Amino acid sequence: MNHERSSALFQQAKIFIPGGVNSPVRAFKSVGADPLFVRKAAGCRIIDEDGNSFVDYVGSWGPMIVGHCHPQVIEAVKRAMENGASFGAPTELEIILASMVIDAVPSIEMVRMVSSGTEATMSAIRLARGYTGRDKILKFSGCYHGHADALLVKAGSGAATFGVPDSPGVPADFAKHTLTAEYNSLESVNTLVAENKGAIACIIVEPVAGNMGTVPPREGFLEGLRDICTKEGIVLIFDEVMSGFRVAYGGAQELYGVTPDMTTLGKIIGGGLPVGAFGGKREIMEKLSPSGGVYQAGTLSGNPLAMTAGIETLKLLKQPGFYAQLEEKSRQVAEGIAQAARTAGYPIYSTRVGSMFCAFFTKGEVHDWPTAAACDTKAFARYFLAMLNEGVYLAPSQFETAFVSAAHTDADIEKTIAAAARCFKLIA
Repeated sequence: MNHERSSALFQQAKIFIPGGVNSPVRAFKSVGADPLFVRKAAGCRIIDEDGNSFVDYVGSWGPMIVGHCHPQVIEAVKRAMENGASFGAPTELEIILASMVIDAVPSIEMVRMVSSGTEATMSAIRLARGYTGRDKILKFSGCYHGHADALLVKAGSGAATFGVPDSPGVPADFAKHTLTAEYNSLESVNTLVAENKGAIACIIVEPVAGNMGTVPPREGFLEGLRDICTKEGIVLIFDEVMSGFRVAYGGAQELYGVTPDMTTLGKIIGGGLPVGAFGGKREIMEKLSPSGGVYQAGTLSGNPLAMTAGIETLKLLKQPGFYAQLEEKSRQVAEGIAQAARTAGYPIYSTRVGSMFCAFFTKGEVHDWPTAAACDTKAFARYFLAMLNEGVYLAPSQFETAFVSAAHTDADIEKTIAAAARCFKLIA
């Protein structure tokens, strides 16, 4: 498969953009190749600058749950654009999307729109600190919550891919307020809480970890966090930037029946446009400026284009049978790839929650960052490149989640499974 134009554009990009990309994992460094430069997309397919077409399981890293360029979303955004891209003033669209989010997500009684997932998590933590009067936060190794200083401590996603979980440029005085527990280990949480009695403002967690690959919560883990936070007066924050509206309409908290105090959202609620949101209990949210003293602001927060794309996407998600059909597509893809690996005698550990799935290149189970980090990343890189050559586009990192969209057809799924079968035989 020819990638000459993508490679030429990458060389050009490196002159003007650090590393040639505007987000690190896009650089394909961990798979030893040059990144694809995408020209356009439609449905579940992307087309690169060389004219190659790929079945896409990245989906802009999660937002494209209804597929790329859904006609209903595109038409609505065009109409909104005709009225103006941004006003820096309130619009009715903000109220509509806010009410849809509140109706959907069990924990959210009030919500504030922002422009990115990082903004959402950063702001939620500030609000939790302001609400509790405490400074420390507790997060989990391998979970990624954006690139705010306090959160780049043993982080997942791109930080995990590059093996630099503690980023230079983060002052030690900031990092000392961040406690790091082990995902799926209530024992590690209880130890840290006991050692920092009355000092922890919040526990922030991906209820379904998606930034060290797809790692589901063990039975009782989320319930245990809820109990600890209730007992200790700690704000429990579910980072559902990835899992929100993805694993269920009401997110992981609906799926598992555990309600946090606050939730952060992004990706799907913007329909592919830059967006984020954080919300929760009314008594917490009313501490936010201008109602309260905790400051947060953003020029493009709630802009009409992102609100419109989000509204139209959520309308599509509410159609009868949407999630049942998506669940079945996702099951077929994940189980098909796992079966292809078994048939080839190649060891992988397959995980899936809803339309999030991952093939871990390891013989053992994966339930936290140490077990994820034990994967054979070189073998994954060979598999990734082989699948790319077959016309299947996966995330270019072992430590990322794959996403299925409603636009994936039976033929796309069959193509993917057949490609996986050939690729596992090739690398076995």
